[in-house]
Amino acid sequence: MKAELLVWGGIVIAILYLAWSTVSQLLSPIFFAAILTYAVYPIHKYLSSRLSIKKSAMILTAFLILIATGITIELILIFKNVLMSFYEDVISFISWSQTFTFPFGLTNVIQKFYAQFTPKFSEYILSYTFSIPKYLLQLVIFVVMFYYFLVSSEAIRRQISLLLPQENKELAEKLLKRADLTLQALIRAWLLLNIAKGILMTLGFIVFQVSDVPTAVIAGFLTVLFSFVPLFEGWMVWLAGAIYLFKNGNVITAILLAVYGFVFVSPLPDFTVRPKLVAKGAQLDEVMVLVGMIGGAWSFGVKGLIIGPIVLNLVVALLKEWRKITT
Repeated sequence: MKAELLVWGGIVIAILYLAWSTVSQLLSPIFFAAILTYAVYPIHKYLSSRLSIKKSAMILTAFLILIATGITIELILIFKNVLMSFYEDVISFISWSQTFTFPFGLTNVIQKFYAQFTPKFSEYILSYTFSIPKYLLQLVIFVVMFYYFLVSSEAIRRQISLLLPQENKELAEKLLKRADLTLQALIRAWLLLNIAKGILMTLGFIVFQVSDVPTAVIAGFLTVLFSFVPLFEGWMVWLAGAIYLFKNGNVITAILLAVYGFVFVSPLPDFTVRPKLVAKGAQLDEVMVLVGMIGGAWSFGVKGLIIGPIVLNLVVALLKEWRKITT
């Protein structure tokens, strides 16, 4: 009997390990597909009542594919140009610095450093190029899982309700409500802040004369879209504008645009304005929100920006319940 339990225990562990190995590299697109499904669920529910669940899911997925295709094309084009420009500027600086002669044998030291640094730097830049197919694969998983979550949304809700422990169902429901409150606050803050970023980026392109008004509006629209893509954010747009101004000889204007973008678009508002918006909606201290975002991102990567504040809010809820029991 014990031998049989050990065998079955080993089989279960092996299956779980293989299952984890299978999905571990796809957790990010699955996670963000679930978050996006949660965000658009009210729209899906409304469309489902008018059409059907599958038709609603197909419409929303088609709309997502259009947006994702546009963002991907812009990301590849802009990111490629920014990356190649950055690479050329670094190589030019290295070549320029090697024309100087430094005392105390520093010239040989610098040349040896550059001899090791240049191939490593080239390899690092090249790795971003080869990461594009991986990004496209994750995008496919993201879209497929988004459709699946929409179609199965009601079944998932029922399963979550059935999985709640009956003995402590009240506590479990409170925790779910707390997590729901935090997630709503995160999505609301993300949406409001991203729209504000787009407007400010449009004004920045007009004020600093980066482009004409129609192109500035497009830049603002791209800022809104990019701000929904974790890690990229709106800094890519103002950085591209600053590089354009710098290459055209407008050095001071380029610096001013970079400072403007850093302070009002990204990343400073993400660590100042966003925690305040989330804290107000989630009924949580803004310092805890900021700690949750930074600590979560540190521990879980981009997913931690959402996981961190939710986990800390659940901790607060548990502490409150513990205080009720002990007092």
